[in-house]
Amino acid sequence: MPLRLPRLFHPLRQSGARYSRTGWIVAAVVVASAGMAAAAMAAQGAESAAVLKVRLGGDLARTRIVIELDHGVQGKPLGQNSASRRLSLALPRTATPGDMAGQGAGLVKAWTLEGAGGSARLSLDLARAGVVKRRFLLPPGDGISVYRYVIDVEAAEGTVNAPPPPPPPPSTPGTPVRIADIEDTIRPAQAARKVVVIDAGHGGHDPGSLGQGAREKDLTLAAAHALRDRLEQTGRYTVVMTRDTDVFIPLETRVQIARRANADLFISLHADSQGTRPDISGASVYTLSEKGTDRVARGVFGHSDWFMNVDLPGQDSATRRILLDLTQRQTKNRSATFAEILLDRVGEKVTLLRNSHRDAGLMVLLAPDVPAVLLEMGFITNPDDLERLTSLDHRRSLAAAAASAIDAYFAQESRYAMR
Repeated sequence: MPLRLPRLFHPLRQSGARYSRTGWIVAAVVVASAGMAAAAMAAQGAESAAVLKVRLGGDLARTRIVIELDHGVQGKPLGQNSASRRLSLALPRTATPGDMAGQGAGLVKAWTLEGAGGSARLSLDLARAGVVKRRFLLPPGDGISVYRYVIDVEAAEGTVNAPPPPPPPPSTPGTPVRIADIEDTIRPAQAARKVVVIDAGHGGHDPGSLGQGAREKDLTLAAAHALRDRLEQTGRYTVVMTRDTDVFIPLETRVQIARRANADLFISLHADSQGTRPDISGASVYTLSEKGTDRVARGVFGHSDWFMNVDLPGQDSATRRILLDLTQRQTKNRSATFAEILLDRVGEKVTLLRNSHRDAGLMVLLAPDVPAVLLEMGFITNPDDLERLTSLDHRRSLAAAAASAIDAYFAQESRYAMR
């Protein structure tokens, strides 16, 4: 399964006959570079922007254009009311070091960026009729010193609603479930709906941690059901469960389910344990560590790990490594953003550990292109936490907090998209 665009950059999906992950992939290929246009900027006053670089990547279904700048700008489409083979966009108060042009990628056959009157005009010649589906500005961050104005162009085919999914295959506790058995039950994303994958930890012959009369696998499944119900009530999400009953699902299969569902977010639910310290209590959230990131890279280029069916463009390994690094970095950023929002909302309902945001190379966090967190809802070995974990009212309260965090996370993403 090929690697997708980083979730920070993910374009809007279509419903029904949507494009598959196999059909396209980010190809962040540098096609032009430019120096600073200091004289032009001075003439326009402070906060004028200068174009530094233009990059394109994608295929005939969707293509992304990234314009790197030294200051933020707000673009404006020019006369686009319907699908067209030629699209234009103005960047006010933006200087270029002369007219820029290049061969395209994917849906874009060729592009030009021309300066005139203190502004810049981007023109795209398309291989087929298309529309600008999304555009947003990304500020500097995480070691990146430039602003990036991102434009997602999508081919203008119509879509139809997908039929309802078939029921999950029968299974019995302790029976491993293969990805081939479960992938047909994954619902395609509906228009304008985000895909949230909920992973109930453990299951089947793997009970997880044990408390006084309680098993982690049962607590996580009950919590997953509560969160699923809460999210589906909003009508804003397509929810995918890695397991809906007491079955064992390998860790790698859980991640494959998320990737094949084109997930926008993956949340794994667990209950912590500390048998020698029953006084320890509180919730915490894990995101991927640097060690886990390195493991993904080794798997990609060593062709040795289960999750590494990743198709990266480019012939040389250096370019491919850069693309993978960019993808992972954006995914980690988004995971960390959601983790902080989740801790803020969950912290209103339960006590948090002192170091509540942790990192680890856990298997379920390894997808390089799906923002993922693992929520430890409390300690099954602590009497007070266990009482809360087994309480229906508390379970619903925790689900409400997690759903609120998911709403806030995607609302933040939408604000970026509107810029």
